Amino acid sequence: MKCGIVGLPNVGKSTLFNCLSNAKALAANYPFATIEPNVGVISVPDERLDQLVELINPQNSQSAIVEIVDIAGLVKGASKGEGLGNKFLANIRETHAIIHVLRCFEDSNITHVDGVIDPVNDKDTVDFELQLKDLETLTKRKENLNRIANSGDQAALKELKVINQYFDHISQGKSAKSLQIDNNECVSNLNLLTNKPVLYVCNVDEASISGNKYTEMVKKSLSDDEEMLIISAAIEADINELDSPSDKQEFLSEIGLKEPGVNKVIKSAYSLLGLHTFFTAGEKEVRAWTIKKGDFAPRAAGVIHTDFEKGFIRAEVISFLNRIEFKTEQACREAGKISIEGKNYEVQDGDVIHFRFNV
Repeated sequence: MKCGIVGLPNVGKSTLFNCLSNAKALAANYPFATIEPNVGVISVPDERLDQLVELINPQNSQSAIVEIVDIAGLVKGASKGEGLGNKFLANIRETHAIIHVLRCFEDSNITHVDGVIDPVNDKDTVDFELQLKDLETLTKRKENLNRIANSGDQAALKELKVINQYFDHISQGKSAKSLQIDNNECVSNLNLLTNKPVLYVCNVDEASISGNKYTEMVKKSLSDDEEMLIISAAIEADINELDSPSDKQEFLSEIGLKEPGVNKVIKSAYSLLGLHTFFTAGEKEVRAWTIKKGDFAPRAAGVIHTDFEKGFIRAEVISFLNRIEFKTEQACREAGKISIEGKNYEVQDGDVIHFRFNV
């Protein structure tokens, strides 16, 4: 599962990516410093994993991960090929969710591609280009369907009706994800850019970690179901340069933060992708595993190994809170806190699971 970091040039995308992944992508003060997308595989911070490791003291531990892609800056006209437009939009299409970085700081030493700081206008520029590309995709599909529908094909007529609804909706400057239509699989298969969930990240200067006039502008422009975070990429870069956890914590305390802003971004990205975490916990390893919300026990077993899914018998499940409270698996068993679940069990976020299977 991938999250793509997008935005106009020089808004702080690559700096944020560096802090997220320690991959040291090129962060330069000119448009298109990033051409090929940089990719980072990032551990998801999870206090529950830390508590299980402290309790069990395993030989090894492994966090859940999410893939972050730093995509080249977009400019007006991208949908028509301006700048790196077509490449940019193709890279977005390959992601499952979008982290949209908005410049909410002033700095005369860092040029703005439009010459003025206006994060809402920046947001609208990106949104507009994504909408135009989606309309182009829908138009091509409509042309194909019209030829089939003219012969009286009922399936084509039905799909064409849905496609037209989405076309009209996006033509009004709205996103595909804001239109709720049952049986819209035909549109899901088109992988529309505006159908992807979005997290807006306001990049502020060091003095504005609680917000400023620009973040207020962004907040007012968002709908109730859209999420926004405020971070300072410059501060995150400073934190990133510190080696010891104690130095990082001291620095965070001095500026009034409980955790690095990038932790919030990673957690939000994980949630944005519709993901859950379950754990396996033993003396050899405590590990966090990633599944989609709503996945059943056999699918979760298959994340560990495909043979586990094929030979699934049952799942022995302990809630995270019970595992911490009763300390050992045996104590959980004696207290009746282990539930035996079959193929129709929907795995819950934080479940500690031991799978039984045939090989």
